[in-house]
Amino acid sequence: MKRVRFRDSAGNVRGGRWTVEDGEPVVTAAAGPYGRIAFGDESYAPEEVDILPPCEPTKIVCVGRNYADHADEMDNEVPDRPLLFLKPPNTVASHDSTVTLLADKERIDYEAELGVVIGEQCKNVSAKNAEDVVAGYTCVNDLSNRDDQEKEQNWVRGKAFDNAAPIGPLVATPEHLSDDATIESRVNGETKQSASIDKLMFSVPELIEEITEYMTLEPGDVIATGTPEGVGPLTDGDEVEIEIEGVGTLKHTVRIP
Repeated sequence: MKRVRFRDSAGNVRGGRWTVEDGEPVVTAAAGPYGRIAFGDESYAPEEVDILPPCEPTKIVCVGRNYADHADEMDNEVPDRPLLFLKPPNTVASHDSTVTLLADKERIDYEAELGVVIGEQCKNVSAKNAEDVVAGYTCVNDLSNRDDQEKEQNWVRGKAFDNAAPIGPLVATPEHLSDDATIESRVNGETKQSASIDKLMFSVPELIEEITEYMTLEPGDVIATGTPEGVGPLTDGDEVEIEIEGVGTLKHTVRIP
């Protein structure tokens, strides 16, 4: 199943399924108007509703340098344990939106990431039981303000600014994601990142075990698992796509005042 949150024409916030005519849930870059969003006995074309972030996280737990090639391109070493940082709720932005970023910065980068959506409150979860607390997967763009990230250790200015985490457009339940699913970013139609999630240095179960040793995760919280090589700067008006095989495609436009 692929679940989506949306606002209908009457202003009601709904939760539904994104499907195609044969009943198989799907969202890809090509699905466009052919997909249908189903809620009860009603269905909508995606362009008839406002797609909302697919979950409402109390926090996004992000993992840095979780692909060796990305660590190398940033001239950093691969950490010996997951490098964690947080993005608060103010960073969340939705699919198909115009994301306003910080003004007067030299470089704000896109970073395509697999997002793990937590399905239940959990603490001290072992890696072998990690799948039990996963509601599904989504696409995340870990937007990064490099100007300030380079000047601080906690990365609050670099990572936690408003709209720094577009998420969506849906949550795909775990059976849709293969172990070697591809993850890509495109800017104005040009592929910038392309890798397989099997290149993650720390797997999803390992991340859940490590994170829940230190903090309680709540339903709707997201773990952003890290980005592959190929990150780069955005400019005003850029159109960004983050696609994860089996999950879907997150799209948004960038506005830089």
